[in-house]
Amino acid sequence: MTQMTIQDVARQSGLPEPTLRYYEQVGLLGPIDRDPSSGYRRYGEADLDSAQVLSCLRTMGVGIEEMRTYQANRAAGGPDAAAAQRDLLQRHARRVAEQIAALRVHQDYLKVKSALWDARSLGDAAAEAVAMQRVLEVTPRLQAVAR
Repeated sequence: MTQMTIQDVARQSGLPEPTLRYYEQVGLLGPIDRDPSSGYRRYGEADLDSAQVLSCLRTMGVGIEEMRTYQANRAAGGPDAAAAQRDLLQRHARRVAEQIAALRVHQDYLKVKSALWDARSLGDAAAEAVAMQRVLEVTPRLQAVAR
């Protein structure tokens, strides 16, 4: 069995060492074996696999509790666990879609405000009026996503 240091697992998983320690502390990873003489963590292949999964979940913005659920379902296996994994990922995908929609509104607002200030800097009253109208159209959408 291959034994890896925390530095090895950090490098291969993309998770910083403090995050690996934290994930062990909160029960998402491990418990990790320790070298009897030094007390240093020694990771096995299964630990690395779990760290890589957690890294992907973290990158997607999945929270600790959902990570915990994901890991439990992964360990349980079977059709019920597979359905639970699908549902968890679909819920997260819906949240991401909502965030993307909100970011698009933010982007629209920034573009029209930029156009407004650009028109003002050029002294173009007609372009400023058009930009102001567009700002007024986007503002309610911006306020709606802020709620």
